[in-house]
Amino acid sequence: MSTLTQQDTFQGLFAAAPENFLSIRTLGKESFLSQGLPTVKAEEYKFTNISKKLENAIKSFSPSLPFEISESQVKSALFEDFQGDVLVFSNGKFLPELSSSIEGVEVATLSEKPETALGSIAKASKDPFVALNQASFADGIFISVPKKVQIEKPILLLSFNKENAGQVIQPRVWIEVGDFAEVTFIDQSINLSDSAYFVNKVVEVKGGINSQISYYRLQNEGKGTIEVSNFETDIQKDAKFTSVNISLSGDMVRNNLSLNLLGSNSEGNMFGVYLLNGKTHVDNHTNVDHTIPHAESNELYKGILADQSRGVFNGKIFVRQDAQKTNAFQQNNNILLSDDAIVNTKPQLEIWADDVKCSHGCTVGQLDEEALFYLQARGIDKTSAKGLLLYAFAGEVLEKIEEESFRNHVVNLIQERLGSKF
Repeated sequence: MSTLTQQDTFQGLFAAAPENFLSIRTLGKESFLSQGLPTVKAEEYKFTNISKKLENAIKSFSPSLPFEISESQVKSALFEDFQGDVLVFSNGKFLPELSSSIEGVEVATLSEKPETALGSIAKASKDPFVALNQASFADGIFISVPKKVQIEKPILLLSFNKENAGQVIQPRVWIEVGDFAEVTFIDQSINLSDSAYFVNKVVEVKGGINSQISYYRLQNEGKGTIEVSNFETDIQKDAKFTSVNISLSGDMVRNNLSLNLLGSNSEGNMFGVYLLNGKTHVDNHTNVDHTIPHAESNELYKGILADQSRGVFNGKIFVRQDAQKTNAFQQNNNILLSDDAIVNTKPQLEIWADDVKCSHGCTVGQLDEEALFYLQARGIDKTSAKGLLLYAFAGEVLEKIEEESFRNHVVNLIQERLGSKF
């Protein structure tokens, strides 16, 4: 795995980075060069050989430039019955001229907010792709919901991506939600090219006391997309954070989701569905860190894999010594629809406290033949019956999406894929 660990391979990215945030860029570069890109010898990436994938697919590690997007493209990308505000991106660059002005919310580019504590939540030392982003991102978006402000409409982060002048798209997002504030985000990418390109995304979320944050993400990438997403959030006392991640397509996708529960009575929820076919590879790595007593986390990921697709789930829950009275639950369930589909699942608990309620588990199996026969015996053809059972399997996660228009959009996509619509 030699070529991708050399500094000159990424010199185009390092050289293109502007001088803004020079100190954190320097730290990011030093951290990245000390770590290098991970190989399968690294425990965290043993089932996802993303370095080899990048070596074979990406011709030059240079930054992709933004491209022109029309208002009609934005409108056509909105799902049916969506009533909310939209923030538009082109190859990771925020486009304020096509975006909503959101009442009660401050939105700016990161270069306009030099005091932002970038890198304080998603630390470069934790993952080489965080370090690479920190070393070379061009700019990003700053979103702040002030104290006690309740945003009733969802905020859609709508990203248009395609291979352009370069190969690497590096979005950077900072979100801070004040005490007693409420907000819902929807994160969706529109791919305009099936050519190979690399998206290396970092999102940091800072949730205040008694804040209520929902973050829904739909990954329905182009066939050539290689993506690494690092999402990390700090949640304070009495706050609630809910993430729902839906992965449907792409070449190779790696999702790193970390939740730090830093206050008593805080609640973190992490839900996901990966519905894969072809040769799509999706790797979900989650991390929940309980540091304070009287906090709760709930985690449920479900996978449906067909053809030669591959899924990876690695979930970690840490319960620190002071985190007594913790409730932490984690489950990963999978259905394999072909002999060539593979899933590697590894739920983990590390507990240093003695007064806790924690559980974790995983299952891998096939469709229930008795249930399939039952539906067919009542006049439902085999394809529809199969689709209904699979949809019921995924539905436990889909019902966690409280934003109705987005939930309906995801349900339609999944039902079409499964053939369960009537």
